[in-house]
Amino acid sequence: MSRNRVLLRGARVITMVPERPDAEHLDILVDGDRIAAVGESIEASDAEVVDLSGRIVIPGLVNAHLHTWQTALRSAGADWTLVQYLTHLHGECVGHYTPADMHISNLVGALNQLNCGTTTVGDWCHNVLSPEHADAAVEGLARAGVRAVFLHGTPYRSPDTPHPLAEIDRLLDGPVREHALLTLGMALQGPQYSSPDTAVADFRAGAERGLVVSMHQSGGEPSPGWEAVRDAGLFGPLTNVAHGIDLPDDWIKTLTEAGVTFTTTPENELGQGHGTPVTGALLRQGAAPSLGTDIDTAVPGTILTAARIALAHQRALDHAQHRRSTGVHADTASITAKQALAWATVEGARALGLADRVGRIEAGMQADLVAVDARALNLWPAHDPVATALHADIANIEAVMVAGTWRKRDHALLITGLDDLKHRLLESGERLLRHVRPAASSA
Repeated sequence: MSRNRVLLRGARVITMVPERPDAEHLDILVDGDRIAAVGESIEASDAEVVDLSGRIVIPGLVNAHLHTWQTALRSAGADWTLVQYLTHLHGECVGHYTPADMHISNLVGALNQLNCGTTTVGDWCHNVLSPEHADAAVEGLARAGVRAVFLHGTPYRSPDTPHPLAEIDRLLDGPVREHALLTLGMALQGPQYSSPDTAVADFRAGAERGLVVSMHQSGGEPSPGWEAVRDAGLFGPLTNVAHGIDLPDDWIKTLTEAGVTFTTTPENELGQGHGTPVTGALLRQGAAPSLGTDIDTAVPGTILTAARIALAHQRALDHAQHRRSTGVHADTASITAKQALAWATVEGARALGLADRVGRIEAGMQADLVAVDARALNLWPAHDPVATALHADIANIEAVMVAGTWRKRDHALLITGLDDLKHRLLESGERLLRHVRPAASSA
């Protein structure tokens, strides 16, 4: 029997492949790091057979926007507004991070994502204070065994200061390239926070290297930098906008027509005061969001929770609009559960430039898979497999596979020394939080 071939049998499979049924009773044959076949009654005498009867198998979830370096500060900013978050974390904490802090937060943060069923993370790492900080963050992701796009960024800087391209090239030539599950991207200040010339130069540098470039946009009219990047023809499928709140509809149209992706982080956006998530504006243009959880400092890192919040919030807005315009309640839902699941899989993969590798279950794709235990009391009898998967919580995530390697089995992460890692995370967080002014706790 080959250890590199695994046959998953008995599950209801949500492939997220267009034109296929929502859920099917299928076998999945994994060969090495890829899906070799998907079909009924697959025969593979040399494969290890895993019986997943009573489970639902979905593509690995994608958390497309997460500041993983903040894991050690979990819940510290649960009651902070956006202004307080920027003041206390970016104004008081960030400069005190050591490479060891970056490593432990990225390692434990990535392990948590795997535990929650996320197999791919867009690690928006905008606290890279030195090459040593970058390397430590990358090694944390690599040790966890998660698939990730390491979006290199720096603390907020002058609008006229370009992205440090020497560091991008160094990472491309060494630390990131050394790990098969990692790719590099750029966490730019972007046109909202850079001068037009700097924004264009940063975008052009990303395009020349074929990298995903991602930027924050949260509230306010687009600055002149947006027009400069547009006029230079630099918006495209490798451009990702995090949040996108308050961008006018004409800009949403321009960007989506160019192939630009958007990532909404609905729980944090609604809770901290960013504004109304961009979900509805995208849907009106025939586009769709990807999803992120943003900051463990304020909200939990479960992408299925983000999907449910995004779905419920937009449905609420749509129901209210229907009542205002017609005087009666809507008789159909404006968005389906499958759309929300697509935001957490297919759209996340597209936002990170990985749509040819992850987000769907079909032959040739990477074997990034999640088994949901639908026998559990909170999900049974699981009449609708798609809704069941969307309603799952951490306790229901039975098994997680990344690139053909099990990272979680029988509801437990396959890692040793977790207690020591938790202790190191606690020490890091306690030391960093000493730099937050005491008034923050009662603000």
